[in-house]
Amino acid sequence: MKNLNVGIVGYGFMGRTHSNAYRQVNNFFPLKHRPVLKAVCGRDAEKVKAFADNWGYESVETDWRKLIERKDIDIIDIATPNNLHAEIAIAAAKAGKMILCEKPLALNAAEAQQIVDAVEKAKVPNMVWYNYRRIPAIALAKQLIDEGKLGKIFHYRAKFLQDWTINADVPQGGAGTWRLDVNVAGSGVTGDLLAHCIDTALWLNGSIDKVTAMTETFVKERKHTETGKMQKVGIDDAAAFLARFSNGSLATFESTRYARGHKALYTFEINGEHASLSWDLHDLHRLQMFDHRDPGYVRGWRSIHVTDGDQPYMKHWWVPGLQIGYEESFVHQVADFLKGLEDGKSVGPTFKDGLATDKVTDAVLKSAQTGRWESCQ
Repeated sequence: MKNLNVGIVGYGFMGRTHSNAYRQVNNFFPLKHRPVLKAVCGRDAEKVKAFADNWGYESVETDWRKLIERKDIDIIDIATPNNLHAEIAIAAAKAGKMILCEKPLALNAAEAQQIVDAVEKAKVPNMVWYNYRRIPAIALAKQLIDEGKLGKIFHYRAKFLQDWTINADVPQGGAGTWRLDVNVAGSGVTGDLLAHCIDTALWLNGSIDKVTAMTETFVKERKHTETGKMQKVGIDDAAAFLARFSNGSLATFESTRYARGHKALYTFEINGEHASLSWDLHDLHRLQMFDHRDPGYVRGWRSIHVTDGDQPYMKHWWVPGLQIGYEESFVHQVADFLKGLEDGKSVGPTFKDGLATDKVTDAVLKSAQTGRWESCQ
């Protein structure tokens, strides 16, 4: 088994999920590569040292440039705020490193294109952490669609609802609330939450041609953590858009951080000629399916408990009936990335896939300003 030394930049929420995945993957998946937690990088030396000690990283850095320069690092994992993705990814590509990057790939599609150009020129393996593709129930939905079980697709609808920014006293900027600072995040719920919905939709249902959207910023000013001053809020608190897919189907997408009572409600439903599928993050190991071809006297929505060995990923875990959770989707992503290295194949979502999502989010934000249908191509 070949060791691959991982250097991760960032030690927040995503730094933990990624580190957990690297530590677990070889315990459950038979692979020819083993990730080694070689180094973690962050600006706060004390905090990054504590993270390294907790997760078992062998060393620490406080400058990501030094991390990239190290000859003993094979993989650069970017788990930073969005405004750092492009600079780090491009530098890592030039250094010949494999790269895994948190979503969204970049602040906008133009910046994402620069990243794609860099990895394609360097010919380095790359992947974006759109982990929801790796939830077994969603992977099963992909399998059923590809097998033609739904027939022609007519409708796709998705929503991602949260409620954590309703209070006007929540600040913007800084380590905890950088997602509310437009200069760091790029956008609000569009790039943060809807990006997940869009990536899943593109994977399940193909490319989106055009969108028409509306956004709203409900709290216009917030105190900035770093300056202590009240500043204009530049991100979108809520977004909703209509879309037309290339296959002719219609879609609705909605996201907000102002849906009281919802912490992370991500759902989608797909309606086809023969059947429909529905999924809910709160019950992530179940896929709901309605098949009109069933005999009329038993026709109805069925709940498929995705825990069996012949369903995606599940043969690597426990016995049928025992479900897995959110964190395992990251384990699956690492496993698929490493298997791709074995087979010499690119495994999505690649940076090019991440660019496709960024093109849609750009079109959503542009449409909200122009009031017109905007192209995603």
